[in-house]
Amino acid sequence: MADNAPTPTDAKQVASEQYYWLWIVCLLGLDYFSTLAYQPSITYQVTKRFGPIATAAVVFVTLFGALPVYCWLAGRSPGGQGSLGIIEKHIRGWRGKTLVLIMLGFAATDFTMLKSLSLADASVHVLHKHDNDRREIAHVAVGWLKDHGIAWFGERAAPYFDEQLVVTILLGIVGFVFWFVLRKGFNRNVVRLAVPLVAIYLLMTGIVIAGGLWQLNEHREIFHDWWDQMIRGEFDLVERGGPPLAFWQVVLWALMALPNLALGLSGFEMSMILMPQVQGKPDEQPPRTRIRNTRKVLITAAVIMSIYLLGSVLVTTLLIPHEELQADGGANNRSLAYLAHGGRLTFGEDELLWPICGPVFGTAYDIVTVLILCLAGTSVMTALSVLLPLFLTRFGMEFRWTQRWGVLMMLFAAINTLVTVWFKAKVEDQRGAYATGVLVLIACAAVVTALDKKLALQRLTTSWRFLRWLDLGYFTLIAMVFVTTTLAVTMRSPSGLAISCCFIAAVVAMSILSRAWRADELRTIGFGFKDEQSKFLWDSLRLTDFPILVPFRPIRETYEQKEIQIREDHHLSEEVDIVFLDINVDDPSDFFQTLKVEVVRENHRSIIRVTGSVSVAHAIAATALEMSRNSSPPGLHFGWTEMDMLSASWSYLAFGEGNVPWKVRELIQHAEPNPAKRPRVIVG
Repeated sequence: MADNAPTPTDAKQVASEQYYWLWIVCLLGLDYFSTLAYQPSITYQVTKRFGPIATAAVVFVTLFGALPVYCWLAGRSPGGQGSLGIIEKHIRGWRGKTLVLIMLGFAATDFTMLKSLSLADASVHVLHKHDNDRREIAHVAVGWLKDHGIAWFGERAAPYFDEQLVVTILLGIVGFVFWFVLRKGFNRNVVRLAVPLVAIYLLMTGIVIAGGLWQLNEHREIFHDWWDQMIRGEFDLVERGGPPLAFWQVVLWALMALPNLALGLSGFEMSMILMPQVQGKPDEQPPRTRIRNTRKVLITAAVIMSIYLLGSVLVTTLLIPHEELQADGGANNRSLAYLAHGGRLTFGEDELLWPICGPVFGTAYDIVTVLILCLAGTSVMTALSVLLPLFLTRFGMEFRWTQRWGVLMMLFAAINTLVTVWFKAKVEDQRGAYATGVLVLIACAAVVTALDKKLALQRLTTSWRFLRWLDLGYFTLIAMVFVTTTLAVTMRSPSGLAISCCFIAAVVAMSILSRAWRADELRTIGFGFKDEQSKFLWDSLRLTDFPILVPFRPIRETYEQKEIQIREDHHLSEEVDIVFLDINVDDPSDFFQTLKVEVVRENHRSIIRVTGSVSVAHAIAATALEMSRNSSPPGLHFGWTEMDMLSASWSYLAFGEGNVPWKVRELIQHAEPNPAKRPRVIVG
């Protein structure tokens, strides 16, 4: 292959549009900040009145656990690969590839459930009882669907399609149409929409939270009564009359609630995918400015979310009546919107947070919330369509044609629809599956960070070693917290693990089938050289008509012994020049290869040593074809293999070896259409 041969999309740095880091905060906020629409309600459903203290634990873990982990990862994977890129770097071979495929399955679960949950909560805001016109429109839509659409699936499907499910599916269709219309410049258009939309959403949400805090300041007895209840352990409004809880007991309760409130940690993995879009200095290697700006994105987003999350849970838990936060209450899964609409408060029927709260402000808040939830679902699926090809193309799965026609997004949209129908668009039923995807990715990032720091510590010999040990201990503790939390969520809600297993099985199966289907591709990106002398000798051989190229690895025999055998078995005279080709397989689990060449002369004998290959057959075929471009094709002389055909095929797919002559011949025939330029394969 020529030196300027085209490379696959994953093997070259594709210049993407970059934006000011504050705009990326808004883009990340579509995922991260949108959880404020339902997180306060979910917190109350899980922890009742204990919600503010449990949320303080979430904030603590966010700022002192997840944030340091991802700030470290930003410096270790500036290309946006995150923890998966470090896994692939440290764990080579099929073990690393398999682990990456498994984590990609959990990433697919995370982003799929985020979209499904966001659209489901958007439909809750559309259907709330403050606006009867919306419910009437939804009722008409449900009736039409039952009369025309559900008949296709039979009467048994009718109970599934209630107002909540119908509106959720319709919002998903609108989001997909929006993506399809603007798909060519989608990232740029989303940034333009995200900046003002997230700014307005944070402003309006801040007004609601500030109003609630002001009311709590005016009615301090509410806070004091609540605190007395927490001290007595009356989390669910039931008087227990026992002794006050000790501090360690309160902390223990907060940690026990952490697995159920993991949705408040959403957004960190998305930050790694967005990292290539963070603006930095052009042509800076390593990209220190982009890394620094990405850390600004992480810190800013985490601090904003922590303040808003803690404030919103405190306000909604203390000011909204208990019955309104129940499953059939007006504040269920939309507690902030309930306050924005001027909903009833715990201390008075006619009291409002602010004078502006009411139907007009509430409707405007609903519109902004629905928009940010719908856009969050669409943007994360686009991020998933970027993340998967980033890794799977190197595994032999080509995604360029799927991206060109939007096939990947269509597939994700279909999967989202199935997930939405399976959970009947119920926010409460989906939170466990979503939390599983979120926590597995964060736990993986924490474990990878701790291992990466341990490897760095082993290479350290300076006087700072003690501080590095403390640093390693800190990140090991973070990893233990997230792993424990992940196991707790998985055992409590196995639906997330089941969905992840389906994604993992699909990704692994597609990878194996695609790799087998593309086994006859040459897969060579180009050639590199160990030194200038090797480049000079290589170019000399390319222009010389040498007749014999012998693949050989000197393990049991020397070059001299092999040459004697070849000349005897193949009836070659002493006047015929022989060039030996020594191939060393680097990582057979990789799909594409960039061959590094060293050419030497030993005892009047030319030897080409090639490293960096993923398959012996592919390296031999690529080298022989390159030698044929400017001269007569050489003959490739092989000995017989002792393997049977089945064992040789498996060895080739898994380890890059096997029945080499047969495979080299197939590769050459597929790669070179001109028979006159094909190197001859001779087995004797």
